[in-house]
Amino acid sequence: MAAQRYPLEKYRNIGIIAHIDAGKTTVSERILFYTGISHKIGEVHEGAAIMDWMEQERERGITITSAATTCFWTPIRDLGQAFSDEEKAKIRSQHEHRINIIDTPGHVDFTAEVERSLRVLDGGVTIFDGVAGVEPQSETVWHQADKYKVPRICFINKLDRMGASFDNSFQSILERLTPNAVAVQLPIGLEEHFKGVVDLIVRKAYTFEGEHGETVTEIEIPSNMKEEVEDRRAMLVERIVEKEERLMEKYLDGKEISAENLRAALRAATISNELVPVFCGSALKNKGVQLILDGVVDYLPSPLEITESKPIKGTSPSTGEEIIRKPSDQEPLTALAFKIATDPFVGNLTYFRIYSGVMQKGTYILNASKGNQERVGRIVRMHANHREDVEEMSTGDLGAIVGLKNTSTGDTLCDPEKAIILEKITFPEPVINLKIEPKTKADQERLGMSLRRLADEDPTFRVTGDLETGETIIWGMGELHLEILVERMRREFNVEANVGRPRVSYKETIKGNSEAEGKYIRQSGGRGQYGHVKIKVKALDRGKGFIFVNQIRGGIIPQEFIPAVEKGIKEALDRGVVAGYPMTDIEVTLFDGSYHEVDSSEAAFKIAGSIALQDAAKAASPIILEPIMKIQTITPADFLGDVTGDLNSKRGRIEGLSDRAMMKVTDAMVPLSEMFGYATKLRSMTQGRGSFTMEFNHYEEVPKSVEQLIIEGKK
Repeated sequence: MAAQRYPLEKYRNIGIIAHIDAGKTTVSERILFYTGISHKIGEVHEGAAIMDWMEQERERGITITSAATTCFWTPIRDLGQAFSDEEKAKIRSQHEHRINIIDTPGHVDFTAEVERSLRVLDGGVTIFDGVAGVEPQSETVWHQADKYKVPRICFINKLDRMGASFDNSFQSILERLTPNAVAVQLPIGLEEHFKGVVDLIVRKAYTFEGEHGETVTEIEIPSNMKEEVEDRRAMLVERIVEKEERLMEKYLDGKEISAENLRAALRAATISNELVPVFCGSALKNKGVQLILDGVVDYLPSPLEITESKPIKGTSPSTGEEIIRKPSDQEPLTALAFKIATDPFVGNLTYFRIYSGVMQKGTYILNASKGNQERVGRIVRMHANHREDVEEMSTGDLGAIVGLKNTSTGDTLCDPEKAIILEKITFPEPVINLKIEPKTKADQERLGMSLRRLADEDPTFRVTGDLETGETIIWGMGELHLEILVERMRREFNVEANVGRPRVSYKETIKGNSEAEGKYIRQSGGRGQYGHVKIKVKALDRGKGFIFVNQIRGGIIPQEFIPAVEKGIKEALDRGVVAGYPMTDIEVTLFDGSYHEVDSSEAAFKIAGSIALQDAAKAASPIILEPIMKIQTITPADFLGDVTGDLNSKRGRIEGLSDRAMMKVTDAMVPLSEMFGYATKLRSMTQGRGSFTMEFNHYEEVPKSVEQLIIEGKK
């Protein structure tokens, strides 16, 4: 087995996460340049970014699919003493770290990409716009990272822009995301006067010289900042020593604490999610990015450290017992497939993260989630959409396998002899759908294949058929999400299709409780059909889904028919009683019934369960639920009245108004059904100067007047 070139403690698996337009891809491009992976900086606004390699990404200037890449970095202070190339090479061999990076999308329609990236990452770099501070989707990705307990560092970007303020942005992180944020840097100047940063831990100032800011130069701290630097440093030191008793005692005795000790304590606190270091700079102007890479090395965990707070836990497929694996090449292979992508040149790519063991080319691995074995034909290391073939990958690596047949997102890949199933990734439900039909006979065959391929890649994209009309319906997270998928069908699979108007994904539920009986009895000469059940239904809190409770005792209904009853109830839930929308947030208890020695069958009990559920739901005050979206509009003050008036007319609730630079920010909750075509309307109301972001928040009961329109529309 080939020796691993980098020890595990020198690995960092990180993601770059943020709100749309905070500068994630620009930061990624600078990182690739400074680490020597690319020799030219690709700019997003010129449509040349390496990490945004899809045509649609380049046209729109946004990230749609998360891109993975690998780079290598030696902290600046370690290289600082070296002059000759030989010295540098020697220092690199001791201090170089391997950083695997995933650049994730910021647009909320692609939330699944962020979700699955966070599941396999050990640390995150969260980027904020220095003018806007914390924005709505910054909060969404932050809470997603909280869910997976991902340690983070923050970077306040764009400090060269008009209206930029490090203090306001830092304050918004403290107020809206976490009180544990600590500033480890301060900017020197702001807006057009922004020229460098001060590192508070070592009390040093840095500027970034050269055409692309590649030369980091140490300078004197400006005299007008010395007092502020000392005050801020005192606050920082206080927050760090609180987390470690030994340093606290030293600090209280009035002793100076070394930069190494401060860094080590801050590292431990960051990895345990007790503190979040905040950096600053401007990626577009090439200032501050190298120091973020130092921050990644200094404060974010290696695969060894992350398993102390987040052990690699799984269950045995055969016994269901818990199994814990250590991050080591000597352990059995354990990997998670976190993304499926279709590559035009090599076909199916399955991205994976290895948690333990080694994966070798030409061997067989077990897909424990599906229970089948697959052969590893080619293993590739990804650089955005470029591939580098490798013979094997080991613990801590992120890579991709070419050509796996039956693996989907969230499946566990492991050693066939030592099976384990890791926790699956959960994805939000799609909230919007539209019907799609092929234009020609040739398109018809390709449509089915392309929809299947896209659904394999994207867990929030769903395809269903409407049984009554025979139409194909596609489901997604938003208008942009579905628009891009239809465009990909045209470009990548040559499918021309007609698309209907987007429709809202309504749901139904009940408000009350009730009981009902379902009987299905048929005599048809010879053996008949007999199924008889009694059920209770109870309303559950929003988001609880469906719960089935079996209270049958003493064999009133034989055990083998119970799953058939549950199946019948589930099928009935798919066709609600008010307007035929799927029902949710219901608990169904099967408590009584009867059976016939000869005539009872699974089919009869399934139908009986279905009849009982329909009757019970009708008697329990059924209602329609609609998705409510969290909207944030940013408009010039002159148009504020028009915008808020328009949101109110859309049944919106204004939750808050605030100022941002010269603009007014409105936060509101608005039903999704009222938001179609809003982008065009907002532009015309604000002379093209307004913008908005929208993300799904929760489901809520539809007012009676609207319910009537929905029922009629459905009919």
